[in-house]
Amino acid sequence: MATFDQADLVRLRIALTRISRAMNREAAAEGLTRTQLSVLGSVAARGPIGTTELAQLEAVNPTMLSRIVRKLETLGLIRRTPAPNDGRAIMLSLTTAGHRVRHAEVTRRTALLARHLDGLSPDEADALVASLPVLESVAEAMRCGLIAARS
Repeated sequence: MATFDQADLVRLRIALTRISRAMNREAAAEGLTRTQLSVLGSVAARGPIGTTELAQLEAVNPTMLSRIVRKLETLGLIRRTPAPNDGRAIMLSLTTAGHRVRHAEVTRRTALLARHLDGLSPDEADALVASLPVLESVAEAMRCGLIAARS
């Protein structure tokens, strides 16, 4: 099992936090909160999706999710439809406007990241690309851990 130096862990946490904050500031340009954009992204990736599954995926309580969905619905970005097998349950999907906003957000954030990575040397770029599977694995493990802890 690998061991990590405390200082390296702190450096990694700080770097990831700074990257995340920069991306979140960019998200504010759309006029939506980070959580609203996250919900929009989850619905885009997994929709139509039920509200219970979405609340677990986003690690938010149902009341908070209801407020977020109501706001996104008011903005015309999400639509609610009855679940096919249970008329009491609600399924969420993106509207055409929701897809446009999501695409614009992804494009803007990707361009921001590209601008900042453009100055890397080829060796630095290769090292970063080589680390992606590990970072993705850690992110997925942490996401699943958060969901399991809240279930």
